[in-house]
Amino acid sequence: MAQQHHALSSQESYNPNHLLDILLGKMQLKNDAALSRMLEVAPPVISKIRHHRLPVGASLLIRMHEVTGMSIRDLRDLMGDRRTKYRLSDAQGRPKPEEKAAQAAAAAAAQQQGQQQGQTNEATSSSGTSSTGNYAH
Repeated sequence: MAQQHHALSSQESYNPNHLLDILLGKMQLKNDAALSRMLEVAPPVISKIRHHRLPVGASLLIRMHEVTGMSIRDLRDLMGDRRTKYRLSDAQGRPKPEEKAAQAAAAAAAQQQGQQQGQTNEATSSSGTSSTGNYAH
């Protein structure tokens, strides 16, 4: 079976072991099992990260930040992740064309409903009746 590597592992400077070793020392832990308990992840997650089969994901980075108080930038620097952009492409995060069409239709319907309510309010106010005039205070 061929060993699988994630895209980040192709960076020459990427070394998650350095980050994990620093965390072990900073938190005065004896081994990866203790680290996994501290980070509240399953032990195989730490093993897969050490063997470059799993990248250090955003949620794990946030957990490391919460436990250690270190900044996300410092944690990423420790493992050699020097990327400055977090998105994969310009299109990521944008609505799909069908979502845009649905949003436009909803906005048009809301605008049309608002115009109809405005016409109804104008008609009642021009008839001279007041909705608050019939109540005794």
